[in-house]
Amino acid sequence: MKSLHMVAFVLLIVGGLAWGLHALGYDVVEALGPGLAKLVYLLVGLAALYEIFTHKGNCKACSVGKM
Repeated sequence: MKSLHMVAFVLLIVGGLAWGLHALGYDVVEALGPGLAKLVYLLVGLAALYEIFTHKGNCKACSVGKM
């Protein structure tokens, strides 16, 4: 499960950077082509859903109640 958490975390970082660059006028994901861009967006969305539903169990700060 830790490896799945790390993959989801990396995908969320990739998605966040892609949105940040998009706001600056650089659409790096769309440069990959429409098919691959759709796959990247789908994976980032699935990673976000995974983190929403499993974050509290994976996060040391949340599971201890320090947040």
